[in-house]
Amino acid sequence: MAIKSKASQRARRHARIRKYVSGTAARPRLCVTRSSRHMFVQVIDDVKGVTLASASTMEAELRAATDLDKTAKAKRVGELVAERAKAAGIETVVFDRGGNKYHGRVAAVADGAREGGLAL
Repeated sequence: MAIKSKASQRARRHARIRKYVSGTAARPRLCVTRSSRHMFVQVIDDVKGVTLASASTMEAELRAATDLDKTAKAKRVGELVAERAKAAGIETVVFDRGGNKYHGRVAAVADGAREGGLAL
C-alpha cells in the first residue's frame, strides 16, 4: 500500500466536502484557502460561478502589519471578508474549510467572519 501524503489526503477531504457544500445567491460559500504563509478567503456563488467578495493576507494593510502573527492576520482576513460581504448584501454563508482541519488559522478566519457579522 502506498504512503499517502498530507496534500493528497487534504485534496480527498476537500473533494468529499464539495459534494455537499455548494453556494447559492441566497447563501454563498465562504471558501478558505490556506498556504504555508498566507490565507485567502472568497465568498462564492457556485450557481453563477462568480466571486462576490474576497480578502487575503496579501493585501497591503495586512502585509504592513508586522506585529501580528499568522493566526491574528487570519482572524483579520475573516473580519475583512465579512465587512465586504455585508456591503454586498450577504448575511449568511456556508463555510468551506477546503479540506483543512478546523483548527488554528482556519478556525481564526471563521471566528473573524462571525465577529464581523456573518452567520456561518
